Amino acid sequence: QVQLVESGGGSVQAGGSLRLSCAGYGYTNSGHCMGWFRQAPGKEREGVAVIASDGRTIYADSVKGRFTISQDIAKNTLYLQMNSLKPEDTAMYYCAFAWNCWPLFLRASSYNYWGQGTQVTVSS
Repeated sequence: QVQLVESGGGSVQAGGSLRLSCAGYGYTNSGHCMGWFRQAPGKEREGVAVIASDGRTIYADSVKGRFTISQDIAKNTLYLQMNSLKPEDTAMYYCAFAWNCWPLFLRASSYNYWGQGTQVTVSS
């Protein structure tokens, strides 16, 4: 029922910026979590940033201070502003939705629905 569609990925130079968007369908503004995850080839999917319906945010240490997660409630849209990008940020980025992400907010197994992914490539 819940559908998520990411956009905004692309290729940038190190130090550049990208803004990812995730349009959500099939849910209302009840208690839930939305998050961004990423997966590089040969690596485990890792949580990047999460925002709960009450506005609380959690970031992975690797992106703290560089990335900002936000949401536009009226548009049912999630965003990830990525600044000061590094080559190690290169990955497929996924938007995810969870009815309840407590207590493992940045664990992929906590999430029920996923977008198709959008590729982010950062070159040096």
